[in-house]
Amino acid sequence: MSKGLATILMTVITVIFCMCTVLLPPIGDPNSAPNQHVTPYYIEHAKEDTGSPNIVTATLADYRGFDTLWETSVMFVSGLTACLILLNNTEVGDKILNKGKKGGKKREE
Repeated sequence: MSKGLATILMTVITVIFCMCTVLLPPIGDPNSAPNQHVTPYYIEHAKEDTGSPNIVTATLADYRGFDTLWETSVMFVSGLTACLILLNNTEVGDKILNKGKKGGKKREE
């Protein structure tokens, strides 16, 4: 019963999200809010605000710095997790994980 309820709930949420896309401005619309306010400010003030002659670097490193930091951190943790999962239960993984243990004993399952 709970699987059916979850499926219905996810279907309703998906339909609501899809219906809300009509409220978004068209891609590349020059009259949308970001293109009217944010983008011109970044273009005009990037060099004086950040000291970087490159607008992309100024945007990613300074204006959106915290955003970029957390995205990078999430990607690092995801990659580390994938590596640990792939190393688990392999001979190379056992050697790496048991390197600090006394006598090089195999780890217990």
